[in-house]
Amino acid sequence: MKNNQPKLVEKEKIVAEKLNGRFAMLGFIALVGAYLTTGQIIPGFI
Repeated sequence: MKNNQPKLVEKEKIVAEKLNGRFAMLGFIALVGAYLTTGQIIPGFI
C-alpha cells in the first residue's frame, strides 16, 4: 500500500512560510541592532 504520488503543497502555504522566514530574519536583525546600540537584549526591560 505505497502511494508513489508526490505530495502537492498549496501555493499559499509556500508563500506563508517564506513570509514567516523573512519576518523572522527581520526580527533577528532588529534584535542585533538593538543590542549593538543599547547593550541590552530587550531595551527598556530591565
